[in-house]
Amino acid sequence: MHDPNILEELREFAERLAKEAGSIALSHAGADIARERKRDGSIVTIADREAEQRLRQRIAERYPDDAVLGEEYGATTGRSGRRWIIDPIDGTFSYAHGVPLFGTLIGVEIDGDPAIGVIHMPALGETISAATTLGASLDGVRAKVSSVAALSDALVLCGDFLGARTRDKARATQAIAAHAGARRGWGDCYAYLLVASGRAEVALDHVMSIWDCAALLPIIEEAGGAFTDWRGRRTIDGGDAIATNGLLHEQILTLVRETA
Repeated sequence: MHDPNILEELREFAERLAKEAGSIALSHAGADIARERKRDGSIVTIADREAEQRLRQRIAERYPDDAVLGEEYGATTGRSGRRWIIDPIDGTFSYAHGVPLFGTLIGVEIDGDPAIGVIHMPALGETISAATTLGASLDGVRAKVSSVAALSDALVLCGDFLGARTRDKARATQAIAAHAGARRGWGDCYAYLLVASGRAEVALDHVMSIWDCAALLPIIEEAGGAFTDWRGRRTIDGGDAIATNGLLHEQILTLVRETA
């Protein structure tokens, strides 16, 4: 078990950092912001880089023995047993197109366990955070998943329902969408915030990096839900992700298996 006092200290600090990074993103926001394409085809902006630099600086000042892994500047080693995993702007495509559904993600692993998570949505003014065994909170109010138990009553979110890169995932996504009560394309970290706060039941991503997932797993779990990869493994490094309110998780995984 992790020390709850340390967990709360880390969670509060991670929230402050996420809000600092969000302020940097907002300061650069605008239709004329310069965009570059990375090798994987994704978009990066000056705001992504400046925000990550600020996060790294602040972590190094406060916890110099901690390791850091970030989307833009890679990994630095540590010796404390803790690793900060950061995505300065999750949803850069939305950000660069003036859509407010982007956020800062900060996760903290302790001895390999995803223990702290923060999603901050700067343009929406919403922040959800969690620490293992301490619960999840949305702007200071306890966050809980919904009690919807039937997929036919559920809201399923996916940033790109047509974006599956394999036939198996395409068939599974189609099956899940067909059984869902409603479908919307509110993707990236906002989808997971909605699941954790009970406003949606399922979030799907066909491709995910570790910095996309590190903050999400503790938030979803502490809100009472389930977070796995598409094979059903509890992991932040599975390359894809499924989050649910927990009650629907096995139904979703069954559809994935049956369509494989």
